[in-house]
Amino acid sequence: MSNIIEFFQNLELLDWIFYLIGGLMIIYSLFAVEAKKVFDSILALSAVSLLSVLLFIVLKAPDVAITEAAVGSGLASAVMIFALFRMKAGEKK
Repeated sequence: MSNIIEFFQNLELLDWIFYLIGGLMIIYSLFAVEAKKVFDSILALSAVSLLSVLLFIVLKAPDVAITEAAVGSGLASAVMIFALFRMKAGEKK
């Protein structure tokens, strides 16, 4: 138990940010896998991508962060949502 307390006492602010963002990414990833609706899964995957953008910014890689925001979060999510709506439109016909 004292090792855990010492571990948390030795963490710096940057370490807290990494663990917080990493934990949120794991939670959203699990939600994306376990979600009942596909749309909820897409939103969770988009959130994971946005959190990775934050990690890239903290790691001082702004070019990678911009690319991830544009492609991973923006374009990929838009394509998945568009495909989902096309599939639902095809089912109604």
